[in-house]
Amino acid sequence: MKVPCIVVAACSLLGAASAQAQTAPTSFEQAAFVTCRDAQAMPVEQRKQIAVYLAELSVRYRGVTIPDDERGAQLALLVRGGCTLAPDAYLFTMIDRAILAEKDRLPKRQ
Repeated sequence: MKVPCIVVAACSLLGAASAQAQTAPTSFEQAAFVTCRDAQAMPVEQRKQIAVYLAELSVRYRGVTIPDDERGAQLALLVRGGCTLAPDAYLFTMIDRAILAEKDRLPKRQ
């Protein structure tokens, strides 16, 4: 399952890490309630880790894959835009909605 492009792009677009870093969630129950603002406050590696985890769950559920090309970058921009407009929204919601919006253009899972 390919998710590196969206993850790296989305994580780098979310912003720099804050001095008040949080620990990375260890389960879906914890990760599901991380807001975009919370993710932005995390160190870069933790932010990448949670974004990968959430993206993998979403693409598995939606039955698609995220290609490592312009379509993956487009998803990252959608996540970035959503988090910019609604920083208190859940990161999982932003990632899942971006994947849902582009679902018809993404390759189906084998």
